[in-house]
Amino acid sequence: MDEQALENAKSMSIIVTKGSLDWAYPPFILGTTAAAMDVKVSMFFTFYGLQLLKKDLDHLRITTLGNPGMEMPMMGMHMTMPNLMSAIPGVDAMATTMMRNLIKKKGVASIEELRETAIDLDITLIGCQMTMGLFEMDKKDLLDNIEIGGAATYMDMALKSDINLFI
Repeated sequence: MDEQALENAKSMSIIVTKGSLDWAYPPFILGTTAAAMDVKVSMFFTFYGLQLLKKDLDHLRITTLGNPGMEMPMMGMHMTMPNLMSAIPGVDAMATTMMRNLIKKKGVASIEELRETAIDLDITLIGCQMTMGLFEMDKKDLLDNIEIGGAATYMDMALKSDINLFI
């Protein structure tokens, strides 16, 4: 890369704090889009966001509780789910199945595919060391090609980044 290109290089850091199926999309879509546009991207997964670095993502569910904007296309219209519905056993599982089917039907990439794209685009994926200790998570349960770091690691990235996102 020539000196002019290095001077104009852009970078972005994303701190990922949520680990549900619906909240997994924004950081991966924004990160992979930026990386495809030659932005150097780093993603720091902390607290519940660390769930997105697990090898197996079958545990990801939709969060229906406290999500008043949740509308699903059904029977030719958009159906909203009242918050009270979240208290009924099995509703989250049903909503998750509906969302996974909608994602597949509409040809939207899965989280697994987006995560693989992030790796292919050389996005730096960092799992929070403190969160791993707090939730007694082992590195062997996470993707092999990630880094482990703490708040100082994130701050070092963020202070050098042109764009910082908190998702």
